[in-house]
Amino acid sequence: MKHANVAVIGYGTIGQRLADAVARQHDMHLVGVADVALTLPVRALFERGMPYRFFLADPSRADSFRQAGIPVSGTLEDLLSQADVVLDASPTGKGRFYRELYARAGVKAVFQGAEEHEIADMFFSPLVNFEQARHVRFLKMTSCYVTGIMRVLAVLDAAAGIEKAAITVIRRVADPGDYHRGLTNALQISPAPCQMALDIHTLMPHVSATGILVHAPITHSHVVTMVVSPRKSMTAEDALDCLKGEPRIRIVSIEDGFLGNASLFKYARDLGNPRGDMHEIAIWKETVTVNGNDLMLALNIAQEGVVIPENIDAVRALAGLQEHARDAMSSTDLCLGIGAHLKIWNT
Repeated sequence: MKHANVAVIGYGTIGQRLADAVARQHDMHLVGVADVALTLPVRALFERGMPYRFFLADPSRADSFRQAGIPVSGTLEDLLSQADVVLDASPTGKGRFYRELYARAGVKAVFQGAEEHEIADMFFSPLVNFEQARHVRFLKMTSCYVTGIMRVLAVLDAAAGIEKAAITVIRRVADPGDYHRGLTNALQISPAPCQMALDIHTLMPHVSATGILVHAPITHSHVVTMVVSPRKSMTAEDALDCLKGEPRIRIVSIEDGFLGNASLFKYARDLGNPRGDMHEIAIWKETVTVNGNDLMLALNIAQEGVVIPENIDAVRALAGLQEHARDAMSSTDLCLGIGAHLKIWNT
């Protein structure tokens, strides 16, 4: 069996989740995580008994770690020397600096969605370009809400062909604990087309996409409405049949108590999901409707957990662990426990 040694750079909101996800894969080994400072996630890692080796990306901070009694396994260079693929979850804008280090170390890397497109050889979405991604060194992920949107568009496009899409994203303004965002009681509109529509066009140039972004003063999830125009006529039942078999998509019902984003966050906690994460997106059954030739639906995207499976897929592509997207995604889903809901929600 092929095997990949993986390092995670940046142990924050996404980095913690990436490390946990890599550690659960049967064909990957987490060689360690790296960060620059003694942050709360690093303190929590220490209090958990240091399940992962920690490497210090900024040697000038070594004294603070010694004083706190937190063991450091080496430098960033030491970590890179042991890795085949890096999952870069460093703060936005730092990726370009680290890219040079990765290139010198001869490792492949996956960058997160907030980095510039130019940082990577390819903008990655597994259902669109997994096979091509196997032949490059650097990949860039989509943002959290584009990740969720692409899951829907790719499935519908494969079934009926999508000519155009109009999308509104009601975007959470901050992650939990982001005090630097301020305390607000307002919505903020971004001009159309927002970056999300441009990203979709990059990945699916045959789809004419436009969109509006609304920043909302909430911390749990984005809510997205979509109006898509399929080339082949679809009923609401046709669309639900296509979507409900996808492990990374949940079909939920308002009638069952899923009233909004908070209901889904609470349900994820009730399931016992670590940190209350939900890797799947949720589509409200009652919102899947047809108006003339257009199909409309609404979905929930839990921003902290949604990008994790696609990041693991990206490692599989770069490391050559699988040749085809569906095989890679199935392996990822199995190790992360994604898809257990299918026997309940999709009956």
